[in-house]
Amino acid sequence: MNTAVQSVRAQVSAEEWQLRVDLAACYRLVAHYGWDDLVFTHITARVPGPEHHFLINPYGMTFDEISASSLVKIDLAGNKVLSSPYEINPAGFTIHSAIHAARADAQCVIHLHTDAGVAVSAQRDGLLPISQTALFPLASLGYHDYEGVALRDDEKPRLVADLGDKSVMILRNHGTLAVGPTVADAFLQMFVLERACRMQILAQSGGVPLIQVPASILAGVKEMAEKATRGLGGQIAWPGLLRKLDRLDPSFRD
Repeated sequence: MNTAVQSVRAQVSAEEWQLRVDLAACYRLVAHYGWDDLVFTHITARVPGPEHHFLINPYGMTFDEISASSLVKIDLAGNKVLSSPYEINPAGFTIHSAIHAARADAQCVIHLHTDAGVAVSAQRDGLLPISQTALFPLASLGYHDYEGVALRDDEKPRLVADLGDKSVMILRNHGTLAVGPTVADAFLQMFVLERACRMQILAQSGGVPLIQVPASILAGVKEMAEKATRGLGGQIAWPGLLRKLDRLDPSFRD
């Protein structure tokens, strides 16, 4: 694949360009933290405006190569609506299109296949309340049973129903998913879920009984989260993450 990218900044609105920068940053961060799975997962974001248009990764480009201009703009059917030399993986958009169509607040959808996330997805009891970190995703967590590789449209209603109004979901035997009203919010949701899964696998590896956090504490976790982020949600960490990427490789902005 030719990864040389011609800028599309002049062809899109200022709002779309900012979204492209944020989404490209999200792809780079997923690669930075080691959560990518070669080219086989996706992060999507809805383009501002009345059209149901979305940005998705060019299929075959690794996450650490993605830039604002290389993202492909498509409709809900996966058709390109802005000229691009890159193709997408229509099958990979199945999960994302279902959620974007059903949830107006799910402006960004992140789906990953991390080692820890898949390991927890295979456990009968799923994510356990054994760490402070786990409390936050547990306050808004859904589960979806495995139905094979996500290629069939008839799975979409069940996927949407299992997510409901929640922010994160564990796809049994498959991976993890997070949604948010912004890229920053979705990334923070996934960051916390991923760390909680990793902490669980590490705790279980000790081979001793685990202490669970009392349900009474879990009940107040939404207020705790609001205080911890000062009501800013993902924006509390996002500017710092962008500065990190600028130090590492600012080409995500191209």
